[in-house]
Amino acid sequence: MEQRYATSPEQIPGMDTAELRRRYLVPGLFADDEARAVYTHHDRVVLAGVRPVGTTVTLPTFPEIRSEFFFEHREAGIVNVGGAGTITVDGTSYDVGHASCLYVGRGARAVTFSSADPSGEQGPARFYLVSAPAHTAYPTTLVEAGTGTVRELGDPLTSNRRTLNQYIHENGVRSCQVVMGVTTLHPGSMWNTMPAHTHDRRMEAYLYFGLPEEARVIHILGRPDETRHMVVADEEAIISPSWSVHSGVGTASYSFVWAMAGENQSFDDMDGFPITEMR
Repeated sequence: MEQRYATSPEQIPGMDTAELRRRYLVPGLFADDEARAVYTHHDRVVLAGVRPVGTTVTLPTFPEIRSEFFFEHREAGIVNVGGAGTITVDGTSYDVGHASCLYVGRGARAVTFSSADPSGEQGPARFYLVSAPAHTAYPTTLVEAGTGTVRELGDPLTSNRRTLNQYIHENGVRSCQVVMGVTTLHPGSMWNTMPAHTHDRRMEAYLYFGLPEEARVIHILGRPDETRHMVVADEEAIISPSWSVHSGVGTASYSFVWAMAGENQSFDDMDGFPITEMR
């Protein structure tokens, strides 16, 4: 488990490209038959990736979280961005298809991951996990792709028409802190969020997926009056502090997993910034 310490907006002006990527970009989460994780001190969120190919992978405890088992004091949302797979939680198996989501509540002890057909068209399952501290236990719940709360947002005239699937949220699957869903851009649309916004009460993390190998997303971050950008590849994640905007435009169509944790779970609790006010 890699540690990422929290940062302040005052640090942004002095960061070069290498430091921006070192602090906020999370590459290489998916490795064959292992679980890789990053602990960010922004709201103490853990991002993890699991790609089971030749064996079933057990979620480790990780000594950095100082718990007897991973979910002793935590909860998580898990989205499969690869081929079909199975997550087993304390002996109960859940078939998690592409872009489907499993919420795992506090208290789950044994969690394992496996792929249905690693050599199939979509390849092995690739499970993306976002975890936050939890104060109580909610039941483990599966939400299949397209069956959550669906919101159609944006406009093709501004290149940001998109379908947003809310899975874990205040009016959907219950959780303590985690809010999670998947957004897919419509053909011809490339902006995932515009106008950009912040929400000082929650951090957010993006995982871009479904992006062709030769394509990239230009992700904008920083304070609205002091923005920077990073060039992001398929299945790379972004840590977005609560004070930072988070918006991107791709060179090809793509989807992304968005996840938040912090003060509240209100999806619409955000402060928008027209592009004319950004620098």
